[in-house]
Amino acid sequence: MTIGLFDEADPRRGHESTLETIELGEQLGFDSAWVRHRHLQYGISSPVAVLAAASQRTSRIELGTAVIPLGWENPLRLAEDLATLDILSGGRLNPGVSVGPPIHYDQVKHALYPSSSDVEDFSYERVRRLLDFVRGEPATDFSGVEGFEVFSDRVQPHSPGLGSRLWYGGGSLPSAQWAGEHAMNFLTSSVVKAEESEDFAEIQLSHIRTFRAHHPDGDRARVSQGLVVIPTDTASPEQRAKYQEYAEKRTPRTVSPQGPARLMFAPDLVGTSDEIAERLYAHAAFREIDEVAFALPFTFDHGDYVQILTDIATRLGPALGWRPGVSSASPQS
Repeated sequence: MTIGLFDEADPRRGHESTLETIELGEQLGFDSAWVRHRHLQYGISSPVAVLAAASQRTSRIELGTAVIPLGWENPLRLAEDLATLDILSGGRLNPGVSVGPPIHYDQVKHALYPSSSDVEDFSYERVRRLLDFVRGEPATDFSGVEGFEVFSDRVQPHSPGLGSRLWYGGGSLPSAQWAGEHAMNFLTSSVVKAEESEDFAEIQLSHIRTFRAHHPDGDRARVSQGLVVIPTDTASPEQRAKYQEYAEKRTPRTVSPQGPARLMFAPDLVGTSDEIAERLYAHAAFREIDEVAFALPFTFDHGDYVQILTDIATRLGPALGWRPGVSSASPQS
């Protein structure tokens, strides 16, 4: 999972680095590559466009968004973009979304919704609308031929399997329950709300179990856990020092709930693959799932990402019982 950081003075280089990282992920046998989403920052603002490019440079790896904040989107238009991307990728898209007002909404609302900022609905209803459109429910009561033009009453193109590959990114019990009730997949990340406990693993475990308890597939419902892991097996001494400093600066926020929302952050896991595997196996929520999205730190260099991904694929993954997928670009190793 990557934010796709770039330099304002040279944004193409940063976007190219993101695409190269996804290509490397496929060559190493990763099952999926996920991009984060940032608006008015120096990270990926258009994941659909970035993943459309990635879909043409890869053939096997699944492509996900973690997550698209729907407060910035029109669900009907987004459904069209997602379906188009899914068609272009050969059915490899895993769109993750979330709701709530856009960050810094008071400062951006007049640019985003100049005439409707006070009446926009940022509730789960916005996700439900997207689900309906992606799953083929009518978007209009008109269809047929008008002159030389043919009109459909549902989003086109329609990608039949996409509706089962939609993910909700949630960090609270209500979000977990809603996602389960609406037969979505569930992304639980390194940030959760301290609602019933101040132990991160316990909180995340309760979200996973709540989600599955309300999902029609029960214990078979898909959950992906997002964590920052930084294996150091082949890292240089300079890289190890950088990684440790990065994690240490972020450690204070993991000790207790942060801010009015009482957010809990998972500690970054830095160390050898064997050390990280031991800590993961001790994590109550990790033991409950069989999919995980390892997040790349925001501010590292491309060479650092190559080392981290290579160590995950060749050392940490096997230590966790994972085997690389086979692609035309790289035979299984």
